[in-house]
Amino acid sequence: MKHTVQSNTPPLAEATVDNSRPECTPISSAADPLRSCVILNPKTEKYSHLDDRSRVLLIKTIQFFEQRGKARLKADDHQRTWYADFLEFEKKEQLFATFLTPAAYGDENCRWDTLRICALNEVLGFYGLAHWYTWQVSILGLGPIWISDNEVVKNRAAKLLKEGGIFAFGLSEKEHGADIYSTDMCLTRQEDGSYLASGNKYYIGNGNKAAMVSTFGKLTDTDEYVFFVVDSQHKNYQLVQNVVNSQNYVAEYRLDNYPIRQEDILATGRDAWDMALNTVNLGKFNLGWASIGICSHAYHEAINHASHRRLFDHYVTDFVHIKHLFIEAYARLSAMKLFARRGVDYMRCANRDDRRYLLFTPMVKMKVTTQGEAVIDRLWDVMAAKGFEKNMYFEMAVRDIRALPKLEGTVHVNMALILKFMANYFFKPAVYPDIPTMDEPINDDFLFNQGATKGLGKTRFHDYRRVYNRVSLANVKIFKKQIRLLKMLLLVGKPSVAQAKDFDFLLILGELFTLVVYGQLILEQARLEKSEDDLIEQIFDFMIRDFSKFALQLSQKASSSLIQQLICKRMIKRPVVDSARHTRVWDNYAYQLKDQYEMNP
Repeated sequence: MKHTVQSNTPPLAEATVDNSRPECTPISSAADPLRSCVILNPKTEKYSHLDDRSRVLLIKTIQFFEQRGKARLKADDHQRTWYADFLEFEKKEQLFATFLTPAAYGDENCRWDTLRICALNEVLGFYGLAHWYTWQVSILGLGPIWISDNEVVKNRAAKLLKEGGIFAFGLSEKEHGADIYSTDMCLTRQEDGSYLASGNKYYIGNGNKAAMVSTFGKLTDTDEYVFFVVDSQHKNYQLVQNVVNSQNYVAEYRLDNYPIRQEDILATGRDAWDMALNTVNLGKFNLGWASIGICSHAYHEAINHASHRRLFDHYVTDFVHIKHLFIEAYARLSAMKLFARRGVDYMRCANRDDRRYLLFTPMVKMKVTTQGEAVIDRLWDVMAAKGFEKNMYFEMAVRDIRALPKLEGTVHVNMALILKFMANYFFKPAVYPDIPTMDEPINDDFLFNQGATKGLGKTRFHDYRRVYNRVSLANVKIFKKQIRLLKMLLLVGKPSVAQAKDFDFLLILGELFTLVVYGQLILEQARLEKSEDDLIEQIFDFMIRDFSKFALQLSQKASSSLIQQLICKRMIKRPVVDSARHTRVWDNYAYQLKDQYEMNP
């Protein structure tokens, strides 16, 4: 028999100004254990760490979705309804204009501030990927514009944002995907100095309504790369189709002798190439935050459902295996958010001499989104058939969570990028000052001045050992042993020439490396937030197991040498079994979210 969840959720927080910022207090000493919860509850989140205008806009966005309610959210999703009402809301409130206009081109509240951008990523992901997607592809479309030196287009973009415009990023093509070396979009110079653009673009979000579409191509006379802007409503812009079956419009479009003026060109040659890659650097970070939002809503729905459902004369949450699934999901989701939060700091402190973000950004895109899949898989084992029901948010979550690892470069592409940093990370640390929480309400200027995209292998990092050695917890100690063995593997069991060409081998090696980086930033953020030891130990419980899994896979590769097999087998470790800690994490964290949030009907 099904039971209706009786919601005791508090009312939605008012959009009032509150300049205080609560101290992070470990659960063991906090009167309210939920103060240490990192999982978003939109009805209680006050965003007290942000400035007044940011706080008001985020809470108004939450109110927009809650007032619409879950029934409308689901109906629009099933009917693939274009989200015109959301775009009207963002226009009225100047949401995109405030968050996506750099300070030099907007009013006093406008700036490109990664901290508040990620907060909105999380909220939009929480209420479904469709509304997040139109925001995300607007970010990508704006990237080349703000990176460029074209003041005419920049001022036009700022005006269009103020008018509620959305934007698009015309990079990929049907035959070439994201292989931008092979673009077939061509700009042909005319006698009067203008150009005509012809060619197709494919899988371009917002391509039906974008006020500007930043489009990548080549100049026919010089074969140089070029970035230029077009208007999706122009008569020479042919909208071919929506290539997906969803609320979003992911366009195939064709330019037929589209007239391009010199003032429409953003960059040519190497600058256009770097513009494409730096825009992806800028945008891919958002995918991890969307995954965090989706998983957070799914967690609330799953714990509410399981805690009120009785089977075999027990509540579902009384079963040991269900408790384990929730604890595992909670620990993985907490790790996702701790890592991504710290990643924000490295995005915001970046400069020409500090490019550590180039490792952490693809990890937020790749590692956080794949961990999001792992969280949903565990929650789905709890929800079972309930997860298919049409009136559940969960039905959307299980579909949408799969998309994020596959956007803005596949997991494989991002892993190939991450591997470029491994040697310097382990063996050539540099000295950097400690980076605090970067929560100042300032414009992140460097993100539009990243420079050349070559020389990634020269990027240096602070010594990860300093971070790990500050922590003496039992599971962290075990994980440190695994790290030392990985370094031994790289020194005495270095991949052969043949193995270096075997991308499957490198992928597994890369998974081991990313776990080390993942753990480092988790520990850094946990220290800043004064996270409780129990939660950190539970996170490193699964980290040890994941490390062991990849070590086993590497040892079983047909090409693995004897020394590689022996070292990999030594990497396989067992986390500390602590039933008391397990119980505390259930009582103080995982189960505490019961009835704390349910979306308005």
